[in-house]
Formats: sequence, structure tokens, C-alpha cells
Amino acid sequence: MKVASLLGRLVFGGFFLYNGINHLRQRKALAQYAAAKNVVNPELAVVGSGILLALAGTSLTLGIKPRVGALLAAIFLSSVSPVMHDFWNIEEPGQRQNDMINFSKNMALLGAAFTFDESRGALACKSGPLIRQPYCYLVRLE
Repeated sequence: MKVASLLGRLVFGGFFLYNGINHLRQRKALAQYAAAKNVVNPELAVVGSGILLALAGTSLTLGIKPRVGALLAAIFLSSVSPVMHDFWNIEEPGQRQNDMINFSKNMALLGAAFTFDESRGALACKSGPLIRQPYCYLVRLE
């Protein structure tokens, strides 16, 4: 079960880390989409959300304050999803379905972030003045 927990966290955290990097790399295109959704200051919003995603993903993947990482992911998902994937306001069937799928996916990820605190397996990383390279190990969260 510890291996499954570790793999789950790597996949979960990796999703947010990848998407945070993608937000920063594709900020111009994503800012255009955000502007179409009437987001105020869309480029700043994309950069800010990219940083939030990258921090959440890094925290979750490396096991450095993973509960904080889960909270950051939850903040992103709960605030961005209703604005960017508002399928209830879309009339074109293809776009409506696409936004409904993405909204539903984000709500499932939000549920996973909320239950993260219940997880008992965790990858923790340590470093310090005597340890030049961080090392990671599996621990139990209680």
C-alpha cells in the first residue's frame, strides 16, 4: 500500500506541476482564453495560477508540506473551475460538453485534494547543514 500511495501522490502532484509549467510557458495563449471568459487582467491571472499550480505540484510530488500543496491545489480548483469551465452558460453543444468534462474532472481532483489529509503514506524529503543532497524516504503521517 505504501508504494501505491507514493505512486498516487507522484501522479497527482505531477499533474499540477506539469500544468503549472504549461501555464507559464503558454501564458499568451491561455491569457487569450481567459480574456474570452472575461477574466480581469488575464495574463496576470494565468501567471498567478501557473505559480500556484507549480507550487502545489512541487509540494505534493516532493512531499514537502504536502498538506499545504493539497490546499493550494484545492484553492486553484475551487476558484478557477466555475469561471473557466462554466458549461451551464455555453450554448454551443461541443464547447458545452468540453467545459462540462473539464469542470467534472476538476471537481474530482478537488475531491482528491480534500481527502489528501486522510492519506497516511507520504514521501518526505530532508536536507540540512550536514546533508548536502536532500534525501527522501517513506513516512507515515499521523
